[in-house]
Amino acid sequence: MDLFSAAAEQEQQKTAPLAYRMRPQKLSDVVGQQHILASDSLLHRAIQADRLVSLILFGPPGSGKTTLAEVIARTTKARFETLNAVSAGIAEIRLVVNRAKEERDLHGRKTVLFIDEIHRFNKGQQDALLPFVEQGLLTLIGATTENPYFQVNPALVSRSHVFRLLPLGPEDIRILLRRAIADETHGLGEMGLDLTLTAEQVLVEFASGDARRALNALELAAFTSPLNELGRVVIDEQQARESISQRQVLYDRSGDEHYDTISAFIKSVRGSDADAALLWLAKMLTAGEDPLFIGRRLMILAAEDVGNADAQALSVAVAGYQAVATVGMPEARIVLAQVTTYLACAAKSNAVYRAINEALEDVQSGIFLGVPPHLRSTGYRGAAKLGSGVGYLYPHDYPGHLVEQNYWPQAVPSKKYYQPED
Repeated sequence: MDLFSAAAEQEQQKTAPLAYRMRPQKLSDVVGQQHILASDSLLHRAIQADRLVSLILFGPPGSGKTTLAEVIARTTKARFETLNAVSAGIAEIRLVVNRAKEERDLHGRKTVLFIDEIHRFNKGQQDALLPFVEQGLLTLIGATTENPYFQVNPALVSRSHVFRLLPLGPEDIRILLRRAIADETHGLGEMGLDLTLTAEQVLVEFASGDARRALNALELAAFTSPLNELGRVVIDEQQARESISQRQVLYDRSGDEHYDTISAFIKSVRGSDADAALLWLAKMLTAGEDPLFIGRRLMILAAEDVGNADAQALSVAVAGYQAVATVGMPEARIVLAQVTTYLACAAKSNAVYRAINEALEDVQSGIFLGVPPHLRSTGYRGAAKLGSGVGYLYPHDYPGHLVEQNYWPQAVPSKKYYQPED
């Protein structure tokens, strides 16, 4: 790095947002993600030993994907290149490949390529990258907020270790806030800043596990809060609240959060926890989920998980869906809450669900399903001459409207599919 580049980097450090300036410089500074970064973990050992294989980091915004890539860049002896999938194309990939070949042939050095938002690469771009990852010319580090098993070329995924980063916990966010306040080199330490405990709690809750969001809010509060009589900046609860916008719910209409949240919602209703179900419902509605999608899932649940243990459940769910379609939001939230709480509190049985699945398995296994003569249709001329309906016993002609006879296919022994519990 020449003097001009060094000066430019120093200037960037001064003017960059706090979240950028506070990115860890080494692995021991990384906060959170101990499930993949503990000292005895595979990823930690690989980084420390500089024995990286291709990997894909996926997780929500602010969980540390780019931070971890930058730590690896400072740790590895390999040449480190970066691309952003939003702006890079096949031409840029070819340039990286050519430089990697030159570095390997002339200096024997490997090249690590970090691609941010790798899920935005189209199939052609990912296919162009694949052979060089497969050959080992490039060690790939991909970062994505989307589930790579859905959004990234399966061939690339199969050649990479996938690590899922989780939202940071409240204590992790506290550590980052306090570190930023104390750090005089990269943080706000020179300001003489005091953050009250209630203000800190506001910022922790607002962050929702996103380190970038927490630090950006802290920085805004620090530069907009007045000095006290001692010449120090004190951020109290009011200043903290004024520095944050309305909290955004982490959610996407077609990705992991969509599927994970509806899964948590359904499992809460199935588990008869009405309160947890209402919280997941509120999350989906706040994030703008289609209320009709929720209504459809509730109708399915009514049949699958309540069944005949409460025969009214399906009627309630269907009526709820129709009401949601008729009135729309925001009033539809009340209807969905009513259906949700009814189903959560209803008696549960999945006997119908198990019964039809078992019957389908038998049909799909290829058993012969010939209709016996006495059960065949008689609604046409000449049916009797063909033996159709002959020997059928009409139940209403018998006491209790019930008579024993065989209703099963020919040569198929009877079986108990539907087994309702008491």
